[in-house]
Amino acid sequence: MFAVIDTNVLVSGLLSPHNPPGRIVDLLVSNLIQAVYDDRVLAEYEQVLSRLKFGFKKSEIADFLGHVRRMGAHVTAAPLKGLDYQRIKDRDDLPFAEVAAAGPAKVIVTGNEAHFKFISNNPWGIKILTPAKFMLEMGF
Repeated sequence: MFAVIDTNVLVSGLLSPHNPPGRIVDLLVSNLIQAVYDDRVLAEYEQVLSRLKFGFKKSEIADFLGHVRRMGAHVTAAPLKGLDYQRIKDRDDLPFAEVAAAGPAKVIVTGNEAHFKFISNNPWGIKILTPAKFMLEMGF
């Protein structure tokens, strides 16, 4: 099963392994779900996970991202046609939507559903789900 995983879910899951984001990380590591990504998404993962406030070791970040690269699905994402760019609250969220539209996943798992309202009722068929909703809908 493929999913686009927002960075906030990874951070939360790595910091608190017993909550729904933690289960998402477990599912990624155990290959029950595969992350869909492009170079921009991977760069954001690395940049955010490397922040000192989180305390992750460089080797742990490299190992985790290496797993995402090996087991996930790399896509080349094009800009979304017909998108109202003025509705985007955070431009850093746009690559996640573009990746979801381009790849085998039509779901974005995020703790910030409101940030993705710019693609609600979208022609790309992308679902925006919190980690808890994703776990429920996917039967985990």
